[in-house]
Amino acid sequence: MHAEILLENGWVYTGNDAGPIRADLAIAAGRIIGVGKPDHLKARLTPGTRRVDLQGQLVVPGFQDAHIHPIFAGIELLQCELTEATNAEEAVATIARYAAENPDEPWILGAGWSMDFFPGGTPARQLLDAVVPGRPVYLVNRDHHGAWANTAAFEAAGISAETPDPEGGRLEREEDGTPAGTVHEGAMDLFNAVKPAVPYGLAYQGLLASQKLLLSQGITAWQDAWVPIPEGGHADHLDVYMDAAKAGDLKVRVTACQWWDRTAGMAQLDLITERRRRVADSFDHHQLNANTVKVMVDGVAENYTAAMHHVYLDHHGHHTDNRGIEFFEPDELKEFVTAIDAAGMQVHFHALGDRAVTDALDALEAARESNGSNDNRHHLAHLQVVRSEDIPRFPELKAAANVQALWACHEEQMDTLTLPFLEPAAEDRHYPFGELASANARVVAGSDWPVSTADPIAAIHVAVNRVAPGEELPPLGRESQKLSLKQILDAYTHGSAWINHLDKETGTLEPGKLADFAVLDLNVFDLPAEELHRAVVTQTWIGGECVYHRAPTRDNQIARDNHLQPVPVMP
Repeated sequence: MHAEILLENGWVYTGNDAGPIRADLAIAAGRIIGVGKPDHLKARLTPGTRRVDLQGQLVVPGFQDAHIHPIFAGIELLQCELTEATNAEEAVATIARYAAENPDEPWILGAGWSMDFFPGGTPARQLLDAVVPGRPVYLVNRDHHGAWANTAAFEAAGISAETPDPEGGRLEREEDGTPAGTVHEGAMDLFNAVKPAVPYGLAYQGLLASQKLLLSQGITAWQDAWVPIPEGGHADHLDVYMDAAKAGDLKVRVTACQWWDRTAGMAQLDLITERRRRVADSFDHHQLNANTVKVMVDGVAENYTAAMHHVYLDHHGHHTDNRGIEFFEPDELKEFVTAIDAAGMQVHFHALGDRAVTDALDALEAARESNGSNDNRHHLAHLQVVRSEDIPRFPELKAAANVQALWACHEEQMDTLTLPFLEPAAEDRHYPFGELASANARVVAGSDWPVSTADPIAAIHVAVNRVAPGEELPPLGRESQKLSLKQILDAYTHGSAWINHLDKETGTLEPGKLADFAVLDLNVFDLPAEELHRAVVTQTWIGGECVYHRAPTRDNQIARDNHLQPVPVMP
């Protein structure tokens, strides 16, 4: 077969080699037909071959994000978006400006405020009352495990001092029990009956806005970790994906991870498998599939809801009686995970605390005992703390470690709202990526965007250094928890391709595979570790089509670095 396109004069990291090789890349019919030196590919060329001069840049397999929330992120980009704020004053000013610019919106909705802007991570309703006194305001924080509301919102939802904390949630309260302004976890659901539903058009535009940004970061496939069965008039995200694919608007390859509603019980599995079938009947698996189920095992450490084996400490360093929240009893978790596994579906766990990790692995062990070994490729995301005795269980159970590497560093939220309230030894075991890799656990990578940037280069930098770009803080944890550049790059490419069941067609650059790749302006293998974040994606190709192009430049570097703050963690 003759080459339709030849990328030449660059470096290629195939994923099968120890590092980049000086090679050209030949493409035809959307697939790679050759990787090699110019003389080796000469017979593939014709006068009509389109030749792309890489000018010494590096080609890598397309990045695949194994845990991301693109539609939710896009919706938030189009609402009151607070991620640009750097302190409480800027956040409040942004809210006031948005409210003034949108006088006809019945509620002010948005997300992205950082917990470390406020004492104890819990902003008060009065801050919102001062700038938006007449309309309800409801704003989700960056980790999406809590929200900030004004008095009008609490009143609209009928929430008062007499309202009890719901199961799996908590209201921050003033001395007389009045809601103080911040709600956590399940308490966020108390607003569902009165908040405006997300319309279909907004969700569709949100997907397109997110895709545009993610393509600029070299992302060619993703696993959307939260695709719920819609309630209360909200747009169905699965319909959004299907319609976008039919219209030709969906460029990336998508695994839609269906949400397991912890209030719906086993009956929901029939609807989940029916939705899977509906997608499978209409789309090629490599374009869109819905064969994954998301299970939320626990919360997050910064609001003390991550499920831990050890108790949390109080502000004086004394032991409390709080070990976080398990959203399911262990036996219940085993039962429905076994059923999901028997249905041939992948389970994608949110497991942040070490007790949640144990529970998830116990559930997978029960599923294996009942169903036998299979190729469903289950994975545990976040893994902030993992007991040493659970590390070898990952390869034993063929469970992948889905890491959000950007968070594995010291930063304000980690150092003020998390580490002081955990056992002192927890820091050394925080995000034990190196330990998992050394135990031969399969490591895959995701961002959890919009919690933090989706930029794989930023996450790669932190995985290798355990320090955020531009920071002079010490590395987080032991030296042995670092990953090599090859380990984390492979996790973001063929590791995530494997978890998405796309590894036979993508994830490495070799003849026969789909031509999905990114071009970096710098050869990251030649950079000092502390400079990895300097690399920038200049081209993104999917199926042999260039879907994003930017001329090599350093002009955008300062702006890009402003979005690297790691803040865990969305569902």
